[in-house]
Amino acid sequence: MEIAVSLMGGLGLFLYGMNLMGEALEKSAGSRLKKIIELLTSNIIMGVLVGALVTAVIQSSSATTVMVVGFVNAGIMTLPQAAGVIMGANIGTTITAQLVSFDLNGLAPVALGIGIVMYLFSSKQKVKHIAEILIGFGILFTGMDFMKDAVKPLAEYKGFTDLLLTFGTYPLLGLLLGFGITAIVQSSSASMGMLVALASQGLIPLSSALPILYGQNIGTCVTSLISSIGANKNAKRAAMIHLIFNVVGTIVFLIALNKPVVSIVTAMDPTNIARQIANTHTLFNIISVLLLIPFNKLIIKLAVKLVPDKKDESENDEDKIVKYIDERMIETPSIALANTVKETIRMGEKSKESLDLAMSSIMENVTENIEKCKNKENQINLLQKYILDYLLKLSKAPLNEDSIEVVDSLFNTVNDIERIGDHADNISELAETAINCNVVFSDQAKEELSEIYNKVISAYTYALESMKINDIDLACKVIKMEEQVDIMEKSCRVSHMRRLNESSCSIDGGVIYLDIITNLERVSDHAVNIAQQVIARQVGHD
Repeated sequence: MEIAVSLMGGLGLFLYGMNLMGEALEKSAGSRLKKIIELLTSNIIMGVLVGALVTAVIQSSSATTVMVVGFVNAGIMTLPQAAGVIMGANIGTTITAQLVSFDLNGLAPVALGIGIVMYLFSSKQKVKHIAEILIGFGILFTGMDFMKDAVKPLAEYKGFTDLLLTFGTYPLLGLLLGFGITAIVQSSSASMGMLVALASQGLIPLSSALPILYGQNIGTCVTSLISSIGANKNAKRAAMIHLIFNVVGTIVFLIALNKPVVSIVTAMDPTNIARQIANTHTLFNIISVLLLIPFNKLIIKLAVKLVPDKKDESENDEDKIVKYIDERMIETPSIALANTVKETIRMGEKSKESLDLAMSSIMENVTENIEKCKNKENQINLLQKYILDYLLKLSKAPLNEDSIEVVDSLFNTVNDIERIGDHADNISELAETAINCNVVFSDQAKEELSEIYNKVISAYTYALESMKINDIDLACKVIKMEEQVDIMEKSCRVSHMRRLNESSCSIDGGVIYLDIITNLERVSDHAVNIAQQVIARQVGHD
């Protein structure tokens, strides 16, 4: 019982240290991680490199594959891209195994000491992130040391050592054990840590450790398979690609490559079994990728056959409420945030379309556009709800200071965009009233409405663009344009009063006219709010 408690304690420290180090690395990488994902193309080699880099940063192949499932579910990653990233994730996860195979326990107290001092006495966020990396590193190796000490007494139990030896004779049992442990702890790095702890105490020979190692590679697929439940068919296929890749790689190694790889790793480190296991893990994943990349299309076809199309399943992007955000992406907050910005801009485009529909109803008496505008308004309201809920969850994820600032500003921006949708809906209702009451605007009134609308829609377009590319000059341009809109609104009111005095405008038409320019001016105000959020973020960075 004492051994089990010590082992669990060590495992807990190991997992906590790994997560802390991964989160701190991601906070430090931040925008760089987002840029890495943007490198994705249909080129599978680039996908492999991206998957390896992202996993090396966030210290979890499971988190990367879950994120991939989220990307595919959102329709912003194709299956060939997903296949490349998943293969790369398997290579990236070998970093942790390599780290824990070295005897770095003497460095753990030093890393903890330096890290804690840096964290306590520095006010700079970047220094705190480096401190968290050091603290995570120290806790990880302290946990590793705990696990080694916990399993040491097991050497005296002949029954236990004999059991471990049977895995070399019966590899299928080792495969099942490795699969089971990894499926339970949801981390191949953690199960690899336990395997290295056993090996370092001389409790398990390489021949018995390898089937367990191969089983761990299959067990890590469980996380992505679970995450694909409730996702669309392509997301399920992405999870299936992960499983196929690891199963095929394991079969190839067990049948053909086991002995050559054992010879190589034994020659590299003849006496250090922990290093032999880590090197086998690295070689397994690199060789599997090299062997299976040429067959990636066949793997994708097999995944499609295993998860076939269903007649009643529709995956049209237009049928989706949200396109770019998915809860699975919160595993990697910096990437999730970048996609939330994209989703917010998409919402902004819908509000812009709604405005166009509403104004065309006024200018051209197009009744069909009134109903289309109302439908857009419903979509915008739903998007607001989904994005705000997502932002709330994202705000609880580990984010660096800049990202927290972006999340806070997005709460305001989403509400501004929703209010623009409301003003578009107001204008469509005014159009409906005008059509039902046979209100006819004079040519001059129509010209004035067209001019102020063009100025407002330009300001709003610049606001969305400034948000998209973080351009402070565009944001400042929006503020200047809003001043022009204010002048135009006053001019329109003066012109309206003149027409009213000349009896060239009806009372009903005049009321609708004034309400329209009031709504347009308020749209311009909200565009300024969006632009000011961009300026505030840029000034904060400077």
